Amino acid sequence: MNVIILTFALSLLGLTHANAQGRPNIPNLAAVADANAWRLIHATAESVELDGKRAVRLTAEGDSANGIVGLALPVGSSFTTGTIEIDLKGKNVKQRSFLGVAFNVTDEKTFEAVYFRPFNFKADEPMRSHSVQYLAWPVNTWEHLRKSQPGRFENAVKPVPDPDSWFHARIEVTDREVRVFVNDAKEPSLVVGRLVTGGTGRPAGLFVDSADGVYANFKIIPHQ
Repeated sequence: MNVIILTFALSLLGLTHANAQGRPNIPNLAAVADANAWRLIHATAESVELDGKRAVRLTAEGDSANGIVGLALPVGSSFTTGTIEIDLKGKNVKQRSFLGVAFNVTDEKTFEAVYFRPFNFKADEPMRSHSVQYLAWPVNTWEHLRKSQPGRFENAVKPVPDPDSWFHARIEVTDREVRVFVNDAKEPSLVVGRLVTGGTGRPAGLFVDSADGVYANFKIIPHQ
């Protein structure tokens, strides 16, 4: 009888967890050039098909060193907490591949982001530990975080992806924490406490810095 009760309780927990996920929002990447569907900030974008994936190539018009990064935000997107999933393809060229996602976007200078540096995936230490990064602009840039709290808001990616190939990222966002999983990893590559208060129903979208990146299978799954 106790086994039956335990099994039933676990099944209820599973249902509760499943019900906690809202309906996925899957922005139309093919419509990236449509100003009614996407808002581009300091970036140019084109719809492409690469390796059988319908994707977006996003190119930054500036550099974070000068206070400018590229963002692509689906019009009408609303995200508070939940999960963001995406396929990413960078390149193994030093300092020429910075791509990921932004969320809690207030404006072009105020947002949180998780992004990757694929050219560091297989680098020697300490550079390998700079492979995935969390930041919260405008105060908590990657430079500020690396100087003030080294090793806390960036890490290596495990298992190590091919820096020239597609990889899948799953970013779980709660009120207080961000967890980043890559490919089929059971353990997160990065776990950080959020450095700002999340806004209710703010946009989430694509992030690029300094160069370009390719993005596919973008999905936003809010908590209910």
